[in-house]
Amino acid sequence: MAQNDSISKKLKFFADVRLRLEQDWNSQKPDGSFRDDRTRLRYRARLGATYDFKEWVSFGVGVRTGKANNQQSGNLTLGDQFSSVPIAFDKIYIGFNYNWLNAWVGKNTFPFEKQNELFWSGSVNPEGVSLSGKFPFKNEFIQSLKVNTGHFIFDTSGTSLGKDSYFEGIQLVSSHWQNRVKFFPAFYYFKNMPNIPDGGDTFNIDYSIVHLGTKVDILKNTKVTVGFDYYQNVQDYNGNDSVPKALQNQKTAYVANAGIGKLEKKGDWKVQLTYSHIERFAAVDYLTQADWARWDYSSSGSPDSRLTNFKGLEIMAGYALAENMNLRLRFYTVEQLVSYGIAKENGNRIRLDFYIGF
Repeated sequence: MAQNDSISKKLKFFADVRLRLEQDWNSQKPDGSFRDDRTRLRYRARLGATYDFKEWVSFGVGVRTGKANNQQSGNLTLGDQFSSVPIAFDKIYIGFNYNWLNAWVGKNTFPFEKQNELFWSGSVNPEGVSLSGKFPFKNEFIQSLKVNTGHFIFDTSGTSLGKDSYFEGIQLVSSHWQNRVKFFPAFYYFKNMPNIPDGGDTFNIDYSIVHLGTKVDILKNTKVTVGFDYYQNVQDYNGNDSVPKALQNQKTAYVANAGIGKLEKKGDWKVQLTYSHIERFAAVDYLTQADWARWDYSSSGSPDSRLTNFKGLEIMAGYALAENMNLRLRFYTVEQLVSYGIAKENGNRIRLDFYIGF
C-alpha cells in the first residue's frame, strides 16, 4: 500500500476537452472571389501525464486529437473523421528541475513567455533542448528575473546540426511592483526555414526577430490587465530574388490587448480586446495561431495556416460555469496588409467554445 501511495504522489494526469461551434463569412480570396460561408462543429481532446522519478528528474508525455501534419491545431470537425479519430503525440520529454535551474529535452510546450498566440501557436510544441533559470530578489523594484533559452529543431537534415531547419531563442523575464508589471524582451533566430511547410517549399529563409513584450495588472482584485508586444525582424531581404519586392520590408508586428475579469471559479467572467498588425516576415506564418482567418497552404498541399500579413481585431467574452469549465465567445475580423493577387483577403469569424479541464 505504501508503494502505491508513493506512485500516486509521483504520477499526475491532466486532460481537457473543448467543443466548438464556428461560423465564417465574408472571406475574400486573392482573386477577388469569395469563399463559401461555413458553419462547423469541432472538438479537441488532450490527455497527458507526468511522473517524478526523483525530486529533480521527471518524465512527461501527452497526446491530442488532430492530424499529425497539422501542427497548428488539434481540432477535428464532426463528420470529417467518421471512421476513425486521428491522434498524435503532443509531448514527450525528460525534465530536470534543481534549485534555480529548469530544463527539458524532447518535445514540450513553448518555453518562452507569451500572452497570446499571434507569434507562436499554443498547439505547436517544439522539439529540442530548453534551459531556464529563475532568480528571486527581495526588494521593492524587482521581485524576480528569469532567463529562458533553447535550441529547437524544426526539420533535421540528416547531416550536421547547422544544416537543420531550426530556431534558437533567448529571453529575459523580469517581474516588478509586487509582480504586477512584467517585461519579457527576447531574440529569436530561425535558420533554413522553408517558405511553405510540409514539403511544398520553393526556398529557405532566415528570420532574426527582436521581441519587446510587457504585461501590466492595473487592478489585482478586479483583474484589469493591459499588454503590448512588438516584433521586429532585422534580417535584410532586399535583393533576395525569392522574396517579392512588395514583401521585402514587411518585417514588423505589434499587438495590443486589454482585458477585465478572470475565469477561475464559478461565476467569474472576462472580456478582452486584442488588436494585431502583423507583417509577412514578422513571424513564421505556419507556426502562429490558426484562429483568426481561413487562410492556409492547402493549394500547396499543406493544411497549415499562413496567418501573418494581416491586421485585425479579436473580441472575447467568457463566463466560468465552474472551476475548469467555461464558455468563451470570440469574434474575429481581419484584412490582409499586402495582397497576393488582385484583391486583399479578408474575413469574419465567430466561435463559441465550451471547455472542460480535468
